[in-house]
Order: sequence, then C-alpha cells, then structure tokens
Amino acid sequence: MLTAIAALTLLALVFGLLLGYSSIRFRVEGDPIVEKIEALLPQTQCGQCSFPGCRAYAESLANDEADINACPPGGETTMIALSDLLGKDPLPMEGGAAEEKPKAVAFIREDECIGCTLCIQACPVDAILGAAKSMHTVISSECTGCELCLPPCPVECIDMKPLEVNTSNWKWPYPGDHSVGRSIATSQAG
Repeated sequence: MLTAIAALTLLALVFGLLLGYSSIRFRVEGDPIVEKIEALLPQTQCGQCSFPGCRAYAESLANDEADINACPPGGETTMIALSDLLGKDPLPMEGGAAEEKPKAVAFIREDECIGCTLCIQACPVDAILGAAKSMHTVISSECTGCELCLPPCPVECIDMKPLEVNTSNWKWPYPGDHSVGRSIATSQAG
C-alpha cells in the first residue's frame, strides 16, 4: 500500500514538474489571430485607420472593436483578405479609401523647401531626411505613400508621384479586371 502511495506521489510530482516546465517553455506570447491579421495589413503605420499603427488596428479587429474597411493603404484587397480571415461580410471602403489610387511616393521640390522639419515629424516611417533650415529629401524605397507629410508642409512643396511600373513591382491583373481585355478587344474591333 505504501508503495502505491509513493508511486502515485512520484507520478504526480513528475507530471506537475512537466506541466510547469511546459507552461513556461511553450507559452503563447500573443493572440495568434492578431499575428495573422497584422501579416495581412500593409505595415505603413500611417494612422489613417484612426489607430496609432497596424498592430493596434489588428488587435482592435481581433477584439471585434473595429470594422475591416478602415485601411486606406491596403484598399479593397486587404479588406477582402480580412473578411475571409475573420469570417465577416465584406464592407464598402470608408471615405478616402473608396477610390483605388495608384501607389505613389512623396517627392519634395528641394528648391522650394524652407527646412521647417514639419514633414519629418509627420512621417511615420522616417522616410524623409533633412535638418532644420536645410532642404529635405525623401528616401523613395522607404516611403509608403501614406500622404501624412502633405498637410503639415507650409509651402506645399511636396508632391505625390506615382511609382513607375517596372519588372520589380508589376503584377498580373486580377481575374475580375476586364479593362485589359476590353482595351485589346476594342483595338482589334476598330
């Protein structure tokens, strides 16, 4: 009888230690759905969704506190991917996100720039270089095209230039986009 009690006590101790070690070693740091949502977002950290960044918007979506249609840089493509992931019905895009804009980067007309640094402070990804009372320039490869640098510029010397389509950023048209087929058919019919 004492042997059975000792064996059960030993087993309980071993399993308790094993469970304790497993809970520390295999602990989940965050909500996996938040990670999946954040992977779908464009990571521009622009704040156009009224959240301070993509992570905060992803957490809000996971907690069902925000709509899936509030990300202008992601556009309709991101909204549809979010609706598939979360099992929600697609919604029409909000406000300025309704019209699809071509991808663009900021361009500063350096001869007009007064060096006020307001655009540098507004840029969420630090894509603008410059110092006070010196001209500024944009690192094109870092610019996300969020347009947050436009409103604070007092001399309006920042333009958004569409990205040139080349082999590194060209994509096949979506199956539902018949504009390419129409233009070919129209040119062949005429």
